[in-house]
Amino acid sequence: MKKINSCTIEHSKIIVNDEVIFESQAELFSDFAKEAYKSLHLNYPKFHKMDHLSKLAFLAAETLLQEDDHSRTALVFANRSSSLDTDFKYQESINSQENYFPSPAVFVYTLPNICIGEISIKHQMQTENAFFVLDEFDEEFLDDYSRQILESGKAEKVLCGWTELYQESYKAFVYLLTL
Repeated sequence: MKKINSCTIEHSKIIVNDEVIFESQAELFSDFAKEAYKSLHLNYPKFHKMDHLSKLAFLAAETLLQEDDHSRTALVFANRSSSLDTDFKYQESINSQENYFPSPAVFVYTLPNICIGEISIKHQMQTENAFFVLDEFDEEFLDDYSRQILESGKAEKVLCGWTELYQESYKAFVYLLTL
């Protein structure tokens, strides 16, 4: 397999193919994400409604996918915390309501695969996707899984990687693969 491009997001920086394309002084992920969205000149209003994990995955994906046709690109992501950051926010929305009316806007994001759903919708992807919860980043596992998808002919490319976010700790490392 051939790695076409890669993107790393951490410590308020976005690095594509070893080149810093955006850097911020923002301490909070929410501020960093807003600044990065503006700096990358993205135009996707749903971004502002996404949870933090989805924003992280979306920003990483957008730096690599851009406006090309990716209807035959598969997604294979993983992380350690699943959607725990959002799960806590959802629980808080339950606890804060007098009549037990939890927020449906938060509930939508209580599964980690929603972040790849957001990317799929934006790029009209019509192929395989998977989101794994692993103890640590396992590039060999992700590459093996991606190879199976590519060799089966179900996709022409695979965007895969690690998108971990819990509270203010975050890191994305995603890369685009082809045969």
